Amino acid sequence: MIIFVRKPELGKVKTRLAATMGDEKAFAVYLELLEHTHHISTAVKADKFVFYFDEIEKIDMWSEEDFVKRQQSHGDLGEKMHNAFSILFEEGYNQVVIIGSDCPELTTQIIEEAFEMLQQNDAVLGPANDGGYYLLGLKKVHAELFSNIEWSTEKVLTQTLAACSFAGLSFGMLPKLIDIDTEEDLNSVQYLFSRNAAL
Repeated sequence: MIIFVRKPELGKVKTRLAATMGDEKAFAVYLELLEHTHHISTAVKADKFVFYFDEIEKIDMWSEEDFVKRQQSHGDLGEKMHNAFSILFEEGYNQVVIIGSDCPELTTQIIEEAFEMLQQNDAVLGPANDGGYYLLGLKKVHAELFSNIEWSTEKVLTQTLAACSFAGLSFGMLPKLIDIDTEEDLNSVQYLFSRNAAL
């Protein structure tokens, strides 16, 4: 299992959210999302790898007892994901799932369901409300899923599914969930943010 994260730094995370809420509130939301992602990931029955966008943090919430720490590669999001999947498949894994840290509705059970669905499908996707996906699962690398995709747009899921179909890959779909990118997204899942209810 791969988790993509950014180092929590004020003014450098959740920039779209910060544009309307301010840096401090956006930072608080990001910390909450990180804690949620850490909590649900810890319970997943799989080897877990945290890939840092920035430099690797030796001491943080991602304990090296439970998580292997790696650095994301250079390039766009597609290149980074392609590289991360390739590393784990080269290490001998035959099922790999990747998530980010933007989805407060994601649960341990949904992640484990993705692994179960991979037994019957070449790929598994978790569609997000913004037209992207919060999870991608594969049994081997398919480069076409990571190139010619308009990342950070509402076309990501549609283009990825088209790439799956073009490559003849079977795919399973998980429940549609909300990714937090904007204040509107946050308002729609506010009930999940118990500690930061004042936001």
